Amino acid sequence: MSVAIKVENLSKKYIIRHEKKTANYETFGETVIQGSKNIANKAIHPFTGKKIDSQTKEEFWALKDINFEINQGDKVGIIGRNGAGKSTLLKVLSRITEPSSGKIHINGRIASLLEVGTGFHPELTGRENIYLNGAILGMSRREIKAKFDEIVAFSEVDKFLDTPVKRYSSGMYVRLAFSVAAHLEPEILVVDEVLAVGDAAFQKKCLGKMDDVSKEGRTILFVSHNMAAIEALCENAILLKQGLVVKKGITASILDLYMNSLSEKGVLNRLDESIERKGQGLIK
Repeated sequence: MSVAIKVENLSKKYIIRHEKKTANYETFGETVIQGSKNIANKAIHPFTGKKIDSQTKEEFWALKDINFEINQGDKVGIIGRNGAGKSTLLKVLSRITEPSSGKIHINGRIASLLEVGTGFHPELTGRENIYLNGAILGMSRREIKAKFDEIVAFSEVDKFLDTPVKRYSSGMYVRLAFSVAAHLEPEILVVDEVLAVGDAAFQKKCLGKMDDVSKEGRTILFVSHNMAAIEALCENAILLKQGLVVKKGITASILDLYMNSLSEKGVLNRLDESIERKGQGLIK
């Protein structure tokens, strides 16, 4: 089986700026003195562009030496707590942001659905954005037209197809964006937590579509805090923690590892230990 994505020693660094703490000038005299110092500094350096630096800088590694491979047709969930690096990883893979170091090998076209509004022009209509996204993916007008009716039917926004998308609700936006991403036949589909914007019925519909897409041999990367959705869709999972890969493997074992880590830190109260819960736990 061919490799769809190979990541080698991938890192992403951001520079965080902090304002330096300054003294509080409680008296009128101290306020006047500080104001005089500021005026004097401007008089001494009027044109040099020199100024007193009021900020400190800190390096933050959102990703640090990430390594993994994903085969063609794999359905992989990416999980971890907020700030673990999940969304940053998807943005780097989707070429929305450049890595600080490392290599990425991608075999095929990527369609990304990372946040509401990604890839859409707010002034264009839904119809125009469908063709725009298809062109970005390298598809011809004929190819897009062949999928057009299917995209519109899935999104259920046909009444508003000729309305600028800036007037869409967040739910309508996501419906159309997901439909475009899933139906224009990318080799790799990348989906972030954005599906949480939709209602339960639409989320179920999207999960079914992603499952169908994977059966056609396309690769799925799915980030979600909905562990049930990850377990239902993904065969394998990657657990991230503070920008590092903790473990990659079968979804069930990775979910157990993640949930146990939350329980140990007191983040999660185990449902099976709650005395307030009653019933057999069966859903029909």
